[in-house]
Amino acid sequence: MTRVGVENVVELERDEEIAIVRLNRPERLNAFTLEVRDRIIDVFDECDADDSIRAIVLTGTGRAFCAGADLAAGEDTFVLDDDPVTGGASPDSGGEVSLRIYRSTKPVIAAINGPAAGVGVTMTLPADLRIASDTAKFGFVFTRRGLVPEACSTWFLPRIVGISTAVEWTVGGKMVPAAEALERGLVREIVPAECVLPRAIEVARELAAGTSPVSVALTRQLMWRMLGADSPELAHRAESIAIHVRGTSADVREGVTAFLEKRKPDFPQLVSDGLPTLFD
Repeated sequence: MTRVGVENVVELERDEEIAIVRLNRPERLNAFTLEVRDRIIDVFDECDADDSIRAIVLTGTGRAFCAGADLAAGEDTFVLDDDPVTGGASPDSGGEVSLRIYRSTKPVIAAINGPAAGVGVTMTLPADLRIASDTAKFGFVFTRRGLVPEACSTWFLPRIVGISTAVEWTVGGKMVPAAEALERGLVREIVPAECVLPRAIEVARELAAGTSPVSVALTRQLMWRMLGADSPELAHRAESIAIHVRGTSADVREGVTAFLEKRKPDFPQLVSDGLPTLFD
């Protein structure tokens, strides 16, 4: 994949405590480039470091969410250089984005404002919720380009929609309409195009209201990590550590006191102060 030298390919906006990460190449249907990868990773770093941000909404500018990889380089688009460290294959750039979203300490909602194909759909899979425009469709077109799924989607997609649907969509290189995506569980809901971003912000605000930022970050870690656990014993161990650590915390004292006093809690602990280690 090549670099194209486009400025402001991803913009960071704010709606009070909600960060809006906006893919911003509308003239190319927000097609994915190495600059887009780098900027998304940088923006998620910024959001995690800012304790005033409580949730992140990922969306696109214009009529598409993301058309997939920018094919400006033609047949060499997907030629990767050897890894300078290992000498083997370089990391998949879409996978680097997916892993960064997966590691977010803030809830992530994808506001899919239009068509999403290739990495344009697979990068949304680590989001906690996906809300789709009624103009959206999802293209798992890898086999039709001689490729295979990327961006860690062979891990995420079967966990979201089930193995049979994941194989059907990816092996057949299918374009999935919004209604089918809703039926199979890929998206939470479908709304008119002009409502997709406001609705995503509304849902993000519901997740943030009255909740402890540290507890939110830990809960998100537990949920995602336990998808790959071999048994509930591993969940029991990690949850026991979390309950032990959090049980004596200032946040718990505030949460219980606020409940008893029938007022909104004001949690004092910050994600930037560090999170306890729950996993080996």
